[in-house]
Amino acid sequence: MRKLLTSLALSILPLPALAEPFSVMLDWFVNPDHGPIIVAQERGYFDEAGLEVQIIAPADPADPPKMVAAGQVDMAISYQPQLYLQHDAGLPVARVGTLIDSPLYCVMVDASGPVESLADLKGKRVGFSVAGIEEALLHRMLRHNGVAPSQVTQINVNFSLTPALVAGQVEAVSGAFRNFELHQMSGVGAEGRCFLPEENGVPAYDELIYLSHAEAVEDPRIARFLAATARAAAEIAADPEAGWEDFKGHAAELDDRLNRRAWQDSYPHFAADPGALDADRYARFGAYMVEMGLIEDAPEVSEIAVAVE
Repeated sequence: MRKLLTSLALSILPLPALAEPFSVMLDWFVNPDHGPIIVAQERGYFDEAGLEVQIIAPADPADPPKMVAAGQVDMAISYQPQLYLQHDAGLPVARVGTLIDSPLYCVMVDASGPVESLADLKGKRVGFSVAGIEEALLHRMLRHNGVAPSQVTQINVNFSLTPALVAGQVEAVSGAFRNFELHQMSGVGAEGRCFLPEENGVPAYDELIYLSHAEAVEDPRIARFLAATARAAAEIAADPEAGWEDFKGHAAELDDRLNRRAWQDSYPHFAADPGALDADRYARFGAYMVEMGLIEDAPEVSEIAVAVE
């Protein structure tokens, strides 16, 4: 009888809620820039938030915004400078969070090569990966140094920024991250030199942001995802070495010298409060995009970005 009562009691207990699937497309292959996402996954914080998170690396770095706009993924990682171009093109996406809250982008050259300043890029070849970033950043940096964008040849080298530069396919690459590609250069016995946007006429911006479909910004899964990554970011800041141990444990190929060195230059830039929005920063960058002639009118910040609590 006791066994029967126990069975009946168990049968009326509420079943654990099933984790909700949530897909995130990265901007690039997994690397230290994605630390809070990977650490949150490894420490089970998404599970605790009731999320079954699928982390997807894109085949092409231009794909993530298109995929979230088409409803093929729930979230995509992209770049604040590109957001205004996406909106202007009618892509139904909105910023719902920040992953990296300061510029990492740079124009990188081989320190032993012929380019000693951005002015030396006149008549040279520049490799890039993500269309749109060049117009927003590289073109201003060139003009700031007396070079018209039409005076350089731009070549899409996809994920192969450092290999294209080392092989002499191009004399510079646009879109290198100073926390990663500089270490990649030293790993192949070369030395890179970075020219920074904030020192060449470009206002401050968030490097990596989270995008959702414009009609899905109130999806409660987003707030739970961001809370899990905020928890991971805080713990990484408090103990970067423990964060590295969990990050490299995500996949065997992450445990190498390049990622170890890049981790040290990456974790200080993780957004502590990813859902917070600096509306003034977004407004200033929108005005800059108009000034650059890349969009006719700057959208209201509320049209392209929201704060998530």
